[in-house]
Amino acid sequence: MELHTFWEILYQNIMDTSILEVIAVTFGIASVIYSKKVNILVYPTGLVSVSIYMYICFFAKLYADMGINLVYFVMSIYGWYNWARVKDNKKVVPISWCTKKEHFINVGMFVFFFISLIYVLKNFTDSDVPVWDSLTTAIFIVGMWLMAKKKIENWILWIIGNVISIPLYFYKGLVLTSVQFTVFLVLATLGYLAWKKKYQSENA
Repeated sequence: MELHTFWEILYQNIMDTSILEVIAVTFGIASVIYSKKVNILVYPTGLVSVSIYMYICFFAKLYADMGINLVYFVMSIYGWYNWARVKDNKKVVPISWCTKKEHFINVGMFVFFFISLIYVLKNFTDSDVPVWDSLTTAIFIVGMWLMAKKKIENWILWIIGNVISIPLYFYKGLVLTSVQFTVFLVLATLGYLAWKKKYQSENA
């Protein structure tokens, strides 16, 4: 594909972007920025974004991603509660790294969701990207869980998932969302560095 053809397609797809997708993208980016700053507003802004994306993904036939947004919704409520807990005027859940045991649990969660989603999408839906849809979904479910627990590794999973999601959403015609994941990739990298630095300063 020639460069000018690419930009023409990109421009046309952006012009066809729905107002709902624009709102979802805006709140999604705001949520990641708040997460990078370890600000509890990550959750209310995220709830708006994932609610809209459940609707968008259904019509794009990204059923696993629709499901993950439902999981995001539930985990966001849990994360909101977990981050807000205070004892003796101090946050109960500090930023930390995963233990060896938690790494085994995380891998087990990923394998379970990946295999389960591939089976469901191939046998019970008309998804045309079952493997890639399941892969990103499994990665993001574990990443969301780790974020709710304030584990630094959550950013590593967001980085991997974003790299895969950028071409996936472009292929599905959701160009603005593809651009959003490009922004997410940059923010996730910055978030990893910021959380790592904060952890080091708090444990110096």
